[in-house]
Amino acid sequence: MQLIIILALLAISAYTLGFGVSLWKEKQKVGALAVFFLTLVIVVLPFFSVLK
Repeated sequence: MQLIIILALLAISAYTLGFGVSLWKEKQKVGALAVFFLTLVIVVLPFFSVLK
């Protein structure tokens, strides 16, 4: 079950990170930084709540 959760987290993170990169290329740096922070939260937060 944890493997499925980790794979889902990685898939969501990869998609979100790709969106952040596309924002960065469009010179929307503030939005890209916010998306990068969101990606970091998506990766780190489950280790404190779900994956104990």
